Amino acid sequence: MSSVERFIQYLQFEKRSSSHTVDAYRTDLEQFGRFLAETYQLESFDEVTHFYIRSWVVSMMDAGMNPSSVRRKLSTLKSYFRFLLQRKVIGKNPMRQVTLPKTAKRLPVVTQAKDLENLLDNTAFPEDYNGWRDRLVLEMLYGLGLRRSELIRLHLPDIDWKGRLVKITGKGNKQRLVPFGPSLQRLLEGYMAARSAEFPQSANPCVFLTEKGEPMYPKLVYNIVKRYLSILPALEKRSPHVLRHSFATHLSENGADLNAIKGLLGHANLAATQVYTHNSIEKLKQVYRQAHPKAGGE
Repeated sequence: MSSVERFIQYLQFEKRSSSHTVDAYRTDLEQFGRFLAETYQLESFDEVTHFYIRSWVVSMMDAGMNPSSVRRKLSTLKSYFRFLLQRKVIGKNPMRQVTLPKTAKRLPVVTQAKDLENLLDNTAFPEDYNGWRDRLVLEMLYGLGLRRSELIRLHLPDIDWKGRLVKITGKGNKQRLVPFGPSLQRLLEGYMAARSAEFPQSANPCVFLTEKGEPMYPKLVYNIVKRYLSILPALEKRSPHVLRHSFATHLSENGADLNAIKGLLGHANLAATQVYTHNSIEKLKQVYRQAHPKAGGE
C-alpha cells in the first residue's frame, strides 16, 4: 500500500474526516504526484524536498490559480508530510521551508438581518412536505449557524424537545449543543407532522429527507438555499454558508460575546471566529461615513 493510501485511510478511520475532505486531499495529492512525474520524472513522494513544492507553487500561480486555492493545496501537503514524519517514513518535513502565498482578506458574505427576516417571514412556502422541509432548512442554517454537512447529519434523537437543544456533530465528530427558541420549535413540530404524513413507515433516523424518503445530500441543500436567497437580488453569493456567516455576524452586531459565538459555531479556536467582528466594524465605519459631518474631511 502506498503512503498516499495509508494517509487517506488515516483520514477516513482515525481522523474521521468527511468524505468531501478526503476527496479534496486525494485530488490534491494526485495533482502533485502528476506534477512531479511530468516535470521531474519523480515517482516517490518520499524524495520530495522544498524545491519541488516551491516549483509546484510557481506553476499553479503561473496558471492563474488564486492564492487561497494554492494555500489549500499546500495545507494538504502539510498534513500529508506531517503524517509521514510521524510514521518515520521521512526524516524531515519539506513544508517547513515553504512560504504560503499571501491572500487578500475577504470578509464573509452576509445578508442584512431585516432582509433575511422578511424572506423567512413573508415568503409563501408550499404547504406540502417539500415546503415545510425547505423552510426549516433555511431556518436551521440561519437560526443555529449550522454547516451544510451538520444539517445533513442531524438525526431525530439529536433534538432535545424539552430542553430546546440540538446536538450538532461537527468537524472531526466533535459535538456541541445549540439552543433554539419557541418559533423554531413550532416550525420543527410542523415539519415533523408533515414528515410523518409523507413517510409514515420511514425508519430513517435523519431529520431531513428527500421527496423519496432518502437522506438529504449536499447539492439538494445548496439548491434549496440558492433558490430562496435569489429573492434577495443584492446578495453577491447564495450558499448555505452565507446563512451560517449571517448567524454569527448578526450575533456579533447585537453584542454577543465572541467566546459564546465560537462555541455556537463549533470553532476550534477564537481566531476563526474573530472574522465576524470585522463585519460589525465595517458596518460601524459605513454608518460613520454616512452620518458624521466630519467623516469626509481631510
